Amino acid sequence: MASLKIKKGDTVRVIAGKDKGSEGKVLSVDVDKKKVVVEGVNMVTKHTKPSAANQNGGIIQKEAPMDVSNVMYVHKGKTTRVGFKIEKDKKVRFAKSTGDVID
Repeated sequence: MASLKIKKGDTVRVIAGKDKGSEGKVLSVDVDKKKVVVEGVNMVTKHTKPSAANQNGGIIQKEAPMDVSNVMYVHKGKTTRVGFKIEKDKKVRFAKSTGDVID
């Protein structure tokens, strides 16, 4: 299984779909399905029944997963592709536009 180039906590910009151009922080990543959930992006309405956690139920807004190919990493205010390289016997991510190590 290959690792994804986007991780939880990264800032990304949506490059395709109804929310194209919007930015947000990655809340979760599903590696198996290649999906990401971005804060404030791809909002859907969900009808919920009353439960112990939500006494009233009703209609709530929540983020839905979107394909990882529809988002791009933001580095220093600009979108960039992400690559991997070995540095001091450790695999690190780097921004392809600048060559800077991300983490």
